[in-house]
Amino acid sequence: MSGGEPVTLEVGGRAVVVTHPDKLLFPAARVRKIELVQYYVALAEGALRGAGGRPCVLVRHPNGLGAPYFFQKRAPEARPDWIDVVALRYPSGRTAQEVVPRHASDLAWMANLACLELHPHPVRADDTEHPDELRIDLDPVPGVEWPQIVQVAGVAHVVLKDAGLAGWPKTSGSRGIHVLVRIERRWTYDEVRRAALALAREVERRAPGLATSAWHKEQRQGVFVDYNQNARDRTVCSAWSVRARPDARVSTPVDWRELKRCDPAAFTLWTIPARWRRRGDPHAAMDEQAGVLDTLLEWSARDEAGGDGAAATGTRSRPAEGPLIEAARVADEAAVQPAIDAWKKAHPEAAARLAPRDVLVDRLRGRSSLSYRVRINLARVPERLRPAPARQAQAPKTRASS
Repeated sequence: MSGGEPVTLEVGGRAVVVTHPDKLLFPAARVRKIELVQYYVALAEGALRGAGGRPCVLVRHPNGLGAPYFFQKRAPEARPDWIDVVALRYPSGRTAQEVVPRHASDLAWMANLACLELHPHPVRADDTEHPDELRIDLDPVPGVEWPQIVQVAGVAHVVLKDAGLAGWPKTSGSRGIHVLVRIERRWTYDEVRRAALALAREVERRAPGLATSAWHKEQRQGVFVDYNQNARDRTVCSAWSVRARPDARVSTPVDWRELKRCDPAAFTLWTIPARWRRRGDPHAAMDEQAGVLDTLLEWSARDEAGGDGAAATGTRSRPAEGPLIEAARVADEAAVQPAIDAWKKAHPEAAARLAPRDVLVDRLRGRSSLSYRVRINLARVPERLRPAPARQAQAPKTRASS
């Protein structure tokens, strides 16, 4: 199936060729490539507020959702001369020339490459060593529902206020919530990450049992305040980005009042353009409110003086002692749940004793792809009912950085 003849769109005075415009990129939501391109053009003002002027990783789904996809850090050599790039340094010491979108035409060109999501780094192209954004990723463990995630977000909001910072919430487009914090470009990646860890610990103190900053998944309960999204090699989907989900859900900016009553499932590629026309961007003023990290870094120093160190390595907590086994390893996210179901069917007596948070799914990123590991915490399972692992569970390998 060819997907139709190429069409040329004029976007901001530039000609953008859309190849295979009728190709279904989201089969369940019936979203064709041309409609993805048109979405990003229509939402360009907001999307560029989140991703514009920043180096971006290209997450490409050439044959649509459900087919193999890959991460492309280096900008394609065959690109229009108006596409900007910048060299970004990774922890390994390698560098990559990454795409820097600045105009609606750039977003359209990226969408034509079947980049469903926008994945910007938290730095600007003119200074790639000093982030201007601290990112709070509220990631619920299995079994945690939306009201608890919102409750933890509210605690984070208060903590940010106490630290003299403004937080801008958005739905993640998946199960969680992101809170973005514009900051002055005065601190290194490591310092921003230390500040984020101090914030996560403070949220955990104020919401015990609801929030956690525990690094190891088997120790978490409630909502994980993922400070490690501020590491040098991490990206998160930006505001107004479509997500690679069957319903073409969108990571949508909201204000704090709306966050309490919104339904993230209502925000999709099909519904967001009307919302944009009706109410604009709740994050429109965020660039005017860049804050300082002095208070969070004071908290970090306090924590470290009290023995809560290792902010630079993410090794604050030790893995829980106990029977943790690997149940499966699969190449595609769509295969994760079937793998879990198959394990439970093979071991029904053990499965009946598990809590939702005992099933751990790890994303293992290689240089250009992801794989998924399923681990089972058997702490609740009597020893006589514990099955042998598919293979012995191990810590994830370090993510490739270029």
